[in-house]
Amino acid sequence: MQKKFLVLGLGCMLAMGGVTPAVAANTNTAFAVTGVKEAKDLIGRWDITVNEDGKEAPSWLEVKLSGYRTLVGYFVGSSGSARPVSKVEFDNGKFKFSIPPQWENGKNDVVVEGELTSTGIQGTLVTSEGKTYTWKGVKAPYLKRVVAPKWGKAINLFNGKDLTGWKIAPKNQWEVKDGILTSAKSGVNLVSEEKFTDFKLHVEFRYKKGSNSGVYLRGRYEVQIEDSPKDAHPSNVLYSGIYGFLTPSEINSLGPDQWQSYDITLVGRMVTVVVNGKTVISNQEIPGITGGALDANEGEPGPIYIQGDHGPIEFRKIVLTPAVNK
Repeated sequence: MQKKFLVLGLGCMLAMGGVTPAVAANTNTAFAVTGVKEAKDLIGRWDITVNEDGKEAPSWLEVKLSGYRTLVGYFVGSSGSARPVSKVEFDNGKFKFSIPPQWENGKNDVVVEGELTSTGIQGTLVTSEGKTYTWKGVKAPYLKRVVAPKWGKAINLFNGKDLTGWKIAPKNQWEVKDGILTSAKSGVNLVSEEKFTDFKLHVEFRYKKGSNSGVYLRGRYEVQIEDSPKDAHPSNVLYSGIYGFLTPSEINSLGPDQWQSYDITLVGRMVTVVVNGKTVISNQEIPGITGGALDANEGEPGPIYIQGDHGPIEFRKIVLTPAVNK
């Protein structure tokens, strides 16, 4: 219905000389009418690195065209979930948007300003606490695979004895008790020494009532582990969701103090999640990094990392089968 009115309206404008045939034929009509043709170069997904007082923090931005003249989007900071951007203001190669605070301590909106460059985008970010950081971004890779994966030999990332194969951070609270990888309290995250590209991952875990953890694929995409009620309406921030992005078809949780399993297949950006034997996410695209990612270098291999800063969690199996396509 809307397309019919649009065609009729453009036809009337053409008849009155209000718009040229070249503009009418242009699929980016809004850009020509509003005088911001270059906005098309901003549309898409961006992997961003923020300089936080000398420390690199990953971020992500997607800009979309809503209708014919309004830019909207999604933004992911160094923590939290993907947040909607109601409007991206754009003028002469420069853009700006703001979003309300999520998990940040401050009360002010987060304000992002940037500009197109010859190599990507760059700009500043003002936090909800008033701190200003600079950042740079590059177009996120598509990660499309043209050949189906061939699977190699399974690797036991957890040997059931100690933390061999994992990076030990200062103030580490992870330990192995009776063959179980255990984080008895909130502390540091656990990151594998080895990095991977495409893989199948099998994990068996158990959490306490009210606890929260997650498994990060390539260190960038979190599969949520949380004590979500089984009858809760599925959400991308609850149990088995790809945090902030992909919602499972149901909460197929067994509840706290029970051993449960995720079987996750990641090929490029496409992910399948099987929870306790039931598929809840089937070959869906992960748009970008989730909050808490190690970096925003999506085209590179990355580690498996387990969230240990949100409550007690245990694992008894972590088995990865890598793709071996050359």
